[in-house]
Amino acid sequence: MRPMRSFGGGGGGMGLPGLETMASKLAVALVAGSVLFHLTKAQSGNLLLLIPELVVRGPFLWQPLTYAFIESSPIGIIFGAIITWSIGGYLESIWGGKRLLMVAVGIAVSAGVLTTLLALFVPGATVQAYAGGNVMTSVLWVSYGLTIGRGQTNFWGLPLSGNALAGIGAGFVVLSAITSGWQTQVPDLLGLCMAFAYVRGANPRKLWLTLQHWRLQRQLKGRSKHLQVVRQDRPDRDQYLN
Repeated sequence: MRPMRSFGGGGGGMGLPGLETMASKLAVALVAGSVLFHLTKAQSGNLLLLIPELVVRGPFLWQPLTYAFIESSPIGIIFGAIITWSIGGYLESIWGGKRLLMVAVGIAVSAGVLTTLLALFVPGATVQAYAGGNVMTSVLWVSYGLTIGRGQTNFWGLPLSGNALAGIGAGFVVLSAITSGWQTQVPDLLGLCMAFAYVRGANPRKLWLTLQHWRLQRQLKGRSKHLQVVRQDRPDRDQYLN
């Protein structure tokens, strides 16, 4: 039987990793990015947020990256850092630091890029600006739950399965989309879809291997078209040799 893991208190506690881990560095980056944004937004505006129109029309290509480390409220900064540090620490223990970075930051940045592309083809489908710290934390939350799967964890003292915990994380995003409009949650919704696909096996390496296998099968099939079957009831002549 798999041991029960704890999230949000109770049981074994938060189990925060040390400051030298990738999870702690992401948490510190989230706090630092958020504080920097709030200290400078009066002078520089929202240049660190994701504004699809600016990315498309102006040289603001950094926004799909910088927005991932910004939370818009003090509560968001505090809980975002705690979630990134604790959940990220668990995922790092089984994935490694590089894979954690690829999932946390890579999916958040990819969601930002896709949101920008969506604004090109669907005018009005996105709002003006996005703070994406919640995208990264939601991705980690759902990935944590899906990784545990049917194993037991607890949420603020309430025992439940990892899949149920992932459902709670996704539910927060869906409720926000219902109450505030789905346009305000475009990067979050895209990030959740990519996180689910990644944990369930649709990662870039497997997709590349699948593509290579498909190409190899096509090449072998193409080479075999000129081959002829040698039948034993026919004379053994050179024309049947391949």
